[in-house]
Order: sequence, then structure tokens, then C-alpha cells
Amino acid sequence: MAVYTQVSTEALADFLARYDVGELVSAKGIAEGVENSNFLVDTTRGRFILTLYEKRVAAGDLPFFMALLDHLDAKGLPVPPAIPDREGGVIQHLEGRPACLIKFLPGVSLSHPTAAQAHATGEALANMHRAVADFAPSRPNSMGSETWMPLFERCGRSLDTIAPGLHDDLARALDHVLAAWPRDGDRIAIHADLFPDNVLMLGNNVTGLIDFYFACTDLRVYDLAVTHSAWSFDASGRTYHRAIGEALIAGYAQHFPLSDEDQAEFTTLASGACIRFALSRAWDWLNTPADALVTRKDPLAYMRRLNQYGPALGLRAA
Repeated sequence: MAVYTQVSTEALADFLARYDVGELVSAKGIAEGVENSNFLVDTTRGRFILTLYEKRVAAGDLPFFMALLDHLDAKGLPVPPAIPDREGGVIQHLEGRPACLIKFLPGVSLSHPTAAQAHATGEALANMHRAVADFAPSRPNSMGSETWMPLFERCGRSLDTIAPGLHDDLARALDHVLAAWPRDGDRIAIHADLFPDNVLMLGNNVTGLIDFYFACTDLRVYDLAVTHSAWSFDASGRTYHRAIGEALIAGYAQHFPLSDEDQAEFTTLASGACIRFALSRAWDWLNTPADALVTRKDPLAYMRRLNQYGPALGLRAA
């Protein structure tokens, strides 16, 4: 979550008038994340999340995201569907951006998850994967493996302004991982971005899986690998918390056992996840507007993770 586009009080009040949600009491921008503009909105009838979709989220993809959330909500999973207005519409426009009013879920995101919380998240991810078995819509992965080399080339030698040697390290890693990337496997609707800040918890219970705006159709076990890379390290990527990683996988396998092939491909998939986030973070680092209310993420934190999954690459910039 982030704030790129400011919303006036008057515009927000007019927006809310389309809904049966009461009158505006307060609104506050949410700075975490890098994708969309988000606000915590309180009205006389409750609390909601307002999301304005920025350039990286294409308006044409929103029906897929909304359909997926509705599907998972109908299956009883803790996800935040969009709230329809009085005419039944869920996708609006506000301040020149596509926008949705979204159900608020209780719980807090974690900075330092425990093994028990990681286990619960693994279970929740497996339950999500089971729930989409009959979900028909599909969407290509906008940050899938075929996009990494073009993004790397757009970043170019500017990568070395982030850290000396980063360009060559990523070139070497891309060549290695793309050559080994699985061509077959179970492809379903995946979250593709299940970081700790996209999971809400109360104690050891998952109360929300949120921010589905990278959701797509891709390899199921890649989704687990993305989650493992996000949960199993400290924020800097220097320390691997083995107990967290093992608990996450154990929770997942409790509901969706991993085959021998899944296990054999896991290191490649996790290395790919590291490349994907190192590249997108590097692009954002080089291109985020100076006046945006947004927290930039360190690309090197994912290069350090990549060293843990693939130390034979001999990376320098981490």
C-alpha cells in the first residue's frame, strides 16, 4: 500500500455518497507498500479501505482481481472483496484513477512473525490454492519469468548506482535461473505477493489475506516460493530464519502435500522469486517520484536472499 494520488475531502465525500456506507468521518493515507494509493476511511457506519489503482495496475485487470476475491470470499476465506455501490458497480473512478471501496478486515500485519504464525500462513495459502480449483478466469503473470530480462534491460547499468556490481550479478543470476525454470507444473490462480504485510493476524490466527493486485495464473509452487522468500528472512535479507521457513512449508504441506518434483524445483522457484523482487524494487528505487508518500524497498535485501538459495552463483553486490 502507498499514497501516490491525493484525494480531497470533498471528492471523497462525493465518492462515498454512491454507497450505503454512511457519511465520511475521517480518512488517512497508508504509506506502506509501493503499488497503489490507499486510504483508511471511517464513516458513520464503519471502517473501509479505499484503493486508487496506479499505473502498474491496469484497469482491464481489475475484473479478474474482483472475481477472484468474490470467489474466495464465497468459499469462506478471509479476503476483502470490493463493496458494490447502489447500482451494483464495484469499479469506480476518483481523482482520475480507477478506484474501489473495499471491506476492512480486522487484524495486524507482522514485522517479526513466529513459527506458529508462519505455519498458519502456510495453511491459509494452501487453503486458498485448494479453493481456486474451480476458478475459471485466468490472467498472465505481469511480473512472470518472461518479464524479468526486459525489466533488467530497462534498468541497465543504472543498477550499479544502487550497488557496484549489481548489474552483472543480476545478469548472471537471470541466465542461471531462467535456464532451469520449470516449463510444466500445476498452474492456478496465485496471490504472487504474500508478504507478511499482506497477511493480517490476531495472535496465531490468520484474519486476512489482502492486496491481490499481482494475482495471476502461474505455477502453484511458485506462490509458496514467493511466500517463503518473504517470510523466512529478516528485513535486510541477511539472516535466514530456518524455523520460520520450515513452519511455513509444513503448514502448507498439511493441506497440500508437495510432490518430489515440487521439492526438487523449489530452490529454482525461490531463486526466481528473489530475482523478481530484486528487479521490481530496483526499478522502483530508480524511478519513484521524490514527493511520493511511499516507502521504497531495498533491492539488495533480495539479492542477499538469492545468495541463500543459490550460493553457487557467487554474487558480489549483496
